[in-house]
Order: sequence, then C-alpha cells, then structure tokens
Amino acid sequence: MAMLESFFKLKESGTNVKTEVIAGFTTFLTMAYIVFVNPSILALTGMDFNAVFVATCLAAAMGTAIMALVANYPIALAPGMGLNAYFTFTVVQGMGVPWQTALGAVFISGIIFLVVSLFKVREAIVNAIPHSLKLAISAGVGMFLAIIALKNAGVVVGSPATLVTLGNIHAPQTLLAILGFFMIVAMEYRKIHGSIIISILAVTVLSIVLGLSEFKGVFSMPPSMAPTLMQMDLAGALNAGLLGVIFVFFFVDLFDTTGTLVGVSHRAGLLDKDGKLPRLKKALLADSVAITAGAAMGTSSTTAYIESAAGTAVGGRTGLTALVVSLLFLAALWFSPLAATVPAYATAPALCYVAVLMARGLAEIEWDDLTESAPAVMTAFAMPFTFSIADGIAFGFISYTVIKLLAGRYKDLSVAVLVITALWIVKFAFFH
Repeated sequence: MAMLESFFKLKESGTNVKTEVIAGFTTFLTMAYIVFVNPSILALTGMDFNAVFVATCLAAAMGTAIMALVANYPIALAPGMGLNAYFTFTVVQGMGVPWQTALGAVFISGIIFLVVSLFKVREAIVNAIPHSLKLAISAGVGMFLAIIALKNAGVVVGSPATLVTLGNIHAPQTLLAILGFFMIVAMEYRKIHGSIIISILAVTVLSIVLGLSEFKGVFSMPPSMAPTLMQMDLAGALNAGLLGVIFVFFFVDLFDTTGTLVGVSHRAGLLDKDGKLPRLKKALLADSVAITAGAAMGTSSTTAYIESAAGTAVGGRTGLTALVVSLLFLAALWFSPLAATVPAYATAPALCYVAVLMARGLAEIEWDDLTESAPAVMTAFAMPFTFSIADGIAFGFISYTVIKLLAGRYKDLSVAVLVITALWIVKFAFFH
C-alpha cells in the first residue's frame, strides 16, 4: 500500500487505494463492451474474430498501463468506436482496401502521432484550445455519452421521420436502465460510496434473475492472435491513394483523444489554474504507442475513452485507477464470459449520470460574450448530433474563428487556432 501511495501520489491527489480500485472497476465495466463490439465490427472485413478479441484486450491493457505508469492519469484507452467503423465500412468495404493495408495505415498514423507528441506539436494543439471551447468540449462529451447511454438503454431509437424518437419504455431492459439511473442519483445524494458500480451490478443481477440476459460462465482460455499478429501491409498503406486515409485516422483520433482528455480532466479537476493539463506530453504518448502496438497486433486505432469519466465520477484521480483497468483488460482474456454477462443497458445509467455531471461545464461559459458562448454551444450540441467528438470540436473551431473575425475580434485568435481551423476546413473539403 505504501508503495502505491508513494508512486501514484494518492494523498496529494485527495484519494486512496480503495477509491482508486472502485473507480477502476467502474470504468472497466462501462467500457468492457469494446472487447466484444470491436471484433464484431472488424470481423466484417474478413479479420479473425478471436484474434481481434485478443488484440483488443492487449491494446487496451498496454495503452492504459502506459497512461497509468507514465502519465499517472485515471484515463483508460481501447480501440475507438467510430474509428473501427471508419476502418471497416469506409476504408475496407467502401474503398476495397485489404484489411492488412488498412492496418498499415493505422500503424503509420500511430508513428506520426508518436513523432508529433515527442516534438510537443500535439501539446501545443491541446493548449491552444480557447477556454470556452474546453468547457464546451467537457459538456459536449457528456451529451455524447448521454445519447450513447439512452440508445443502449432503448430510451431513444432511430426514426426516419424525426431522426430520433422515444423507444419502447415498456421494455423490461429499458425499465431496468431507468431504475439504475434513479438508483445512482439517489445513492450519490445520500453520499453512498461506489454508487455507480453498485447500480451496474444490481441491474445485471436483476437482468439474469428475470431471464433477460444469461450468466455466460466465468473462465475460458485466450484464443490465438496469430491470424492478425504483424499482418499490416506498410508498403500498400504508403500508396498515394491512402494518404488521405492516414490523414483521417490521424486527425480524427487526435481530436477524439484531445476531447476526451480535456473533457474528463476538467470534470475530475485535473486541469491547472491556467486550464491546462499537467504531464500532457506523457498522456499523449500513451495513445501514440497504443495505436502502433494495436495495429501490429491486429486492431484499429486505440484512443482515450470517454467512459473514463465514470471512474473519475466515483473518485478516481490517479494512474492507479487506470492500472486497475489495465489489469482487468488482461483478465478479460481469461474471463471473457464473465465480462460478457454485463448487458449494455446495465452500464447505460452510469453514462447518463456522468453526462449530468459533465453538462455543468456550460454554466462556466461567458454567456454575455456571444463570440465565446455561440461557438461553445455549437461545439457541445454538435457532438451528440453528429455522433462524433471530433466533428463537434471541428464545428467549435470553425465557428469560433469565423465569428471572431466577423465580429472584429481577430486579436483573440492565436496562430495555432487559425492553423487548426484551416486544417478542419481542408478535412471537410477533401476527406469527408
């Protein structure tokens, strides 16, 4: 215990081993779905499901361990949702690119990540984000979490007439998810520690008892990773036609990770008095290494996970939280049936509760200055409505720059903000 206290600086961060372990379990339970969803999506490219399952667990464990031990932040990493869909449906199926070549593009984007992280380019980009947009990113990430949670719970469903509409709220799974949310809020109000994990486990047990989901066992041996290990085609990925693909992998993951780091860190109180994230370079190196290692093992881009906010909501403040998540991803290799027992609607209430906490960032925006508040609102709203953190940030930067210029407030714009805005415009013009 003393070693953990000393290494992770627990007292200095206002936490303890018990709190960090509970936070780690909470974060893991909210993102454990990725070890099943990611191989399901990538298998559509012809990749071996079981090999991708192993690659997903190992990439998540490695990236999160680096975040824990090097950067000392309670932020977990895993192959990103959205990026795996782009990999499968746009690059492989849409463009006819072999999955080996697509993995090569992911690997190269990771190398570029590593280089720009070492030379502090990424750090400069993150620190260049205006304060109002940082607050909006935090709130927008919360809204993005909320729509994912409401979808997983069945509260919100797609509609051809109105885009989204109310789902079947008589469904027992949906009612259990709603009950879980009420339980979390009530327990938090009563200051009951570990309310989120209690709710997740309670809904899971009720689901099994009611016959809505099945207890899938506990133990199974890890499958072989041979079908995808070191199968990336780097020469094919360097083909001129795939430069745009590499750019998109790089750019989208850059801002997904940036948005997650800023959003989660803001709500956890990890930003300094200037609104910047200490040890940012180390945090950015974690996902750079995870991307390249993940591609080598056989999975699409690895990124920081917004579900980390579930762990910080129950008190996770240091890398010990992330280390617990990393160990649980390794354990998932052997205990995959147990991890699969938790249904999506059991973790949905946790995400909804975190969304409530993160939405508070909007209250701190300078509402009397429209050149600050309007871009901030656009940033926050665009994330759930485009179902993309990266696109939300793009809307924010473009609207912030254009509004400031038209309002004659060009002195508020740094060179970095102008460059980032220009890059987003290029991305939408040629790579969207």
